[in-house]
Amino acid sequence: MSENQQRFTITAALPYTNGPIHIGHLAGVYVPADIYARYLRLTNNDVAFICGSDEHGVAISMKAKKEGTTPQQIIDKYHKIIKDSFEEFGISFDNYSRTSSEIHHKTASEFFKKMYEEGKFIEETTEQLFDAEANQFLADRFVTGTCPKCGNEEAYGDQCEKCGTSLNATDLINPKSTITGSVPTLKETKHWFLPLDQYDAFLREWIIEGHKNDWKPNVYGQVKSWLDDGLKPRAVTRDLDWGIPVPVPGGEGKVLYVWFDAPIGYISSTKEWAAREGKDWEPYWKDENTKLVHFIGKDNIVFHCVIFPAMLKAEGSYVLPTNVPANEFLNLEGNKLSTSKNWAVWLHEYLADFPGQQDVLRYTLTANAPETKDNDFTWKDFQARNNNELVAIFGNFINRVIVLSNKYYDGVIPQPNEFAQVDLDTLAEMKKYPGIIASSIERYRFREASQELMNLARLGNKYLADEEPWKLIKTDEERVKTIMFTALQIAGALAVASEPFLPFSSDKLKEMLQFGELASVPTWDDVTNAETLLPAGHALGKASLLFTKIEDKAIEAQLEKLEATKKANEAANKAVEPQKETIEFDDFAKLDLRIGTIIEAEKMPKAKKLLVLKVDCGLDVRTIVSGIAESFKPEDIIGKQVTIVANLAPRKLKGVESQGMILMTNTSEGKLVFMNPDEAGVSNGETVN
Repeated sequence: MSENQQRFTITAALPYTNGPIHIGHLAGVYVPADIYARYLRLTNNDVAFICGSDEHGVAISMKAKKEGTTPQQIIDKYHKIIKDSFEEFGISFDNYSRTSSEIHHKTASEFFKKMYEEGKFIEETTEQLFDAEANQFLADRFVTGTCPKCGNEEAYGDQCEKCGTSLNATDLINPKSTITGSVPTLKETKHWFLPLDQYDAFLREWIIEGHKNDWKPNVYGQVKSWLDDGLKPRAVTRDLDWGIPVPVPGGEGKVLYVWFDAPIGYISSTKEWAAREGKDWEPYWKDENTKLVHFIGKDNIVFHCVIFPAMLKAEGSYVLPTNVPANEFLNLEGNKLSTSKNWAVWLHEYLADFPGQQDVLRYTLTANAPETKDNDFTWKDFQARNNNELVAIFGNFINRVIVLSNKYYDGVIPQPNEFAQVDLDTLAEMKKYPGIIASSIERYRFREASQELMNLARLGNKYLADEEPWKLIKTDEERVKTIMFTALQIAGALAVASEPFLPFSSDKLKEMLQFGELASVPTWDDVTNAETLLPAGHALGKASLLFTKIEDKAIEAQLEKLEATKKANEAANKAVEPQKETIEFDDFAKLDLRIGTIIEAEKMPKAKKLLVLKVDCGLDVRTIVSGIAESFKPEDIIGKQVTIVANLAPRKLKGVESQGMILMTNTSEGKLVFMNPDEAGVSNGETVN
């Protein structure tokens, strides 16, 4: 590492391999982390951007039970989906590992053993929830119940997802096993605990005195609340058969708690990367000059700001996080994202539906990032961000510059003449943007940074619109050379400054501007300090559209997909009506069910829901009033064969005597349908037996 370099270890929360990545994960963790890592590399820092799949814990076991397979098959399936999606989306990890790897098992085991040998744990026999029917202890997500903090009746044994409180399974009110549904009992078991209460003074000094002014308010506030509630010892082992075996005497049949094991995955992934690259991993974790930054969602704050730092302090040789810029949650079309309900935009599906448009989603998620409060992703906003900003502002400026340069100068940058004041002012304004954008990124304000990038494109658009080279070319060709030279400098600045946010578009723009043919490729600092980014005489490439308009039909397809999901969820949640009181066969035999055909249909006057039908039921033609007007037009059901109750006592509805009832039901999507006979030649008047 050179003298002017700063070393950064950047971690992104390890995703659980029990399902694919969705936009909530991207907005909360991976897009901001990637912007930060790319920016730091551009500004000549030494960066290790680290992540990997979290392949242990109860969530994996639960998924395996649900799908009737093994945990290993689950993690292999989703690790590949997640890793491939990240790569295709342009998340520039230096290493993406997995916690099932040998190096991770070894690293986590050694970390635990060192703490164990130095007496950093307390060993206790306690009563834990036990499912006698399944013959196993109920750790974490194997148990649900009522949260003692907020009253949420669907809280898990490790955390309430409604209020964010971290829990122990025994804290739950009215606990229930998610394996068998039975009420658990208490049974004694031995575990090792991290005595968090012993680290209270250290954590208060480190967080409250050290980071009150530089950590995000949502992070600082949640951690302070935890400390003010009083820290208690927390078990770091579990009675499970999936995970890293507890590597000390008495640990048989037990594994390391996933929240002890998972953050150590950052360390083991760094080791794996360093070994591959021929580097020493230790400075990235043990040099006090290294800045360690954790990118996480708000549900992981306590683990990264209290538990993991206490572990690092107890082990004794590691640096502590410099910052933990956690984001809030992203909702989808007004509703909370839910993996179990399939209410999500999955990354691998987005990449299939919108090929080559990674940057559109990156930009939308950044411009609407839930940095200080929960935000909402909508497909209409996604379309508007693309069409009104990326296409109309950024893409429009680049297209005009390249097209005009090819038209006027055969794609060769012209030699400028004397600069007018407007040219000098515009270039001076351009040179400010790297500093402005950097200031926002370094304060983890990625939304703000993305809009400053767009302001740089606006600067270029305004300059061209004001100077109108397409008009001036007819009267002052020499002035146009200076205008186009100036505009091309802004295009070069955009190619560099957009890389953290829009890496695919940045590469495409650099290709159009032929960066690879320059004697010196412009850097982030060059945008501010170099006299010229793109010299006169440099040949440009062909123009191509940086961004393309997204049509309504593409958005409608996504909304229809969500609507189908919504209806499926409503159908799944719809309670089945309980069976009515048992009747005798003779009671049923009294019903006279007949086949009939609707021969006339009209709306009942002054009645929104009623149709008046004439039905030929073989015996006679009778009038039946039916409450189906909101589901069927009268003209659409004439000639329809139906099943009727023929011997129902007549009753008057809105003054019209109804002489029977038509049998109907609702589909799983809530659509009203007729209880049709098989229409293969059934005659009116036939009885239904």
